[in-house]
Amino acid sequence: MAEEIMSTNFIHAIIEDELQPGGRCEGKKVHTRFPPEPNGYLHIGHCKALTIDFGTAEKYGGICNLRMDDTNPAKEDTEYVDAIQEDIHWLGFDWDDRFFYGSDYFEKTYELAVGLIKKGLAYVCELTPEQFREYRGDVNTPARSPWRDRPIEESLDLFERMKNGEFQEGQYTLRAKIDLASGNFNMRDPALYRIRYIEHHRQGTKWCIFPMYDFAHPIQDALEGITHSLCSLEYENHRPLYDWVVDNCDLPSKPRQIEFARLGINYTVMSKRKLRLLVEEGMVSGWDDPRMPTLCGLRRRGYTPKSIRSFCERIGVSKVDSTVDWAFLESCLRDDLNESAQRVMAVLDPVKLTITNYPEGQSEEIMVENNPLDPEAGERAVTFSRTLYIEADDFMEEPIPKYKRLTPGGLECRLKGAYLIRPTGCVKDENGKVIEVLCEYDPESKGGNPADGRKVKGATIHWVDAETAVDAEVRLYDYLFSDAAPDGPDKNFLDFLNPESLQVLTGCKVEKGLAETPMPEKGKTAVGFQFMRQGYFCLDNRDAAPGKLVFNRSVSLKDSFKKK
Repeated sequence: MAEEIMSTNFIHAIIEDELQPGGRCEGKKVHTRFPPEPNGYLHIGHCKALTIDFGTAEKYGGICNLRMDDTNPAKEDTEYVDAIQEDIHWLGFDWDDRFFYGSDYFEKTYELAVGLIKKGLAYVCELTPEQFREYRGDVNTPARSPWRDRPIEESLDLFERMKNGEFQEGQYTLRAKIDLASGNFNMRDPALYRIRYIEHHRQGTKWCIFPMYDFAHPIQDALEGITHSLCSLEYENHRPLYDWVVDNCDLPSKPRQIEFARLGINYTVMSKRKLRLLVEEGMVSGWDDPRMPTLCGLRRRGYTPKSIRSFCERIGVSKVDSTVDWAFLESCLRDDLNESAQRVMAVLDPVKLTITNYPEGQSEEIMVENNPLDPEAGERAVTFSRTLYIEADDFMEEPIPKYKRLTPGGLECRLKGAYLIRPTGCVKDENGKVIEVLCEYDPESKGGNPADGRKVKGATIHWVDAETAVDAEVRLYDYLFSDAAPDGPDKNFLDFLNPESLQVLTGCKVEKGLAETPMPEKGKTAVGFQFMRQGYFCLDNRDAAPGKLVFNRSVSLKDSFKKK
């Protein structure tokens, strides 16, 4: 069983009360479900819902079904079905043999609709979509339909003929007979079925009538024996209809719907329709673009299941919608990788460093810690020679105030794990750009410790050996949108695409050992590394290949959000 991810919240309080002697669920196994619509990839917003659904079942020793909500076939695709299963497994959840499709219940749902007609609780209506909206009424005016009192036998005949494909789309609907004057507009004789001539990804053209979600969902829950139907707050006003369907259809169980607030995160959009547009218009490289909020995108960027589950746990479960800073999600990843990631040296903007008094042709091994926070991580050997690579901004010929790195005649600095050095000058190209930094080292200071009790005020500089370093491409990511609320009222989210959301660096130099990093497996997070002083990185699971190192920055070392 995966680790428990949530402490007690208002949903758990309700369940615990219902499990008590005399409660609605006394003696029952808690049974939840996660019902994603297979019309896109799961994103971080769905992640909150699925961790609540699966996590609640885990907490109470219950079970959770996975059910593809494919009652609306317009945008459904088996590609999305496979991706959804992969993402849920990646997070550490499983549904055993309880994998279903909403379309599995089309026949039974049709039979139950016929039953409602026979009870006088549903009728076939001829209002067009335009008339339906016109006749809906307002807070002071009841809705109306001239077909509400259609004889039962006539509705039964028309409904069967709807199923047989005798009518055009929009010509007829099946409506529930509830209350045209209800203050809850969802109860004003809502549509239960509509005619659609479209091929279903599993049913083909067998059906040309499809149930509305508000009718199909409670039926599916009841048929599967779901005890608690946990859903987002947008369905709170739909709960009376959910209960009406459960109470008036001949079903084997009576599930209870409980709503919670959806997850909102700034600097992104959560609409699958809008995310699909970004993909289809080529504004991102795909659903798994590391800038996307999709789980496959986050996985490709280097996010771990532990960090995402921690994020969902820490934001909690409430009845009030709120927006969470993306920086908080980054913080959860940083916390995880700080404990687990191996520290390595990589130079993203390299310039040569020549130690003029180091013997030519000599090379030695320097031992560095893999992770100072993990006593069992051990050490590894990296090569050291006369010529190294350092970051270009670790040298300034004319330093700015308080600059503590390399500058001619300046402070003595440490080379990480190696020696103390003092810069003596530099070599420039014809354009005046520094192409080589010159320095001298103290051969008695191996390990970076100052000799003779000298205090070193300069910075510690990371480096790689120019003789053994390998080339890599490094991709630095920022927010996909430049506005914190790109999807806000009266905004076109496309107007806020951040042109600086991806920076590709080529010619980067990394430790030779990184060339032996295993290529990422499909559906799994790549091994994470901390590039010293740079951030956390992982191999790109699409573009990296043997002999071609491509690293994605998962998250910076510090919270750049606050700096902005």
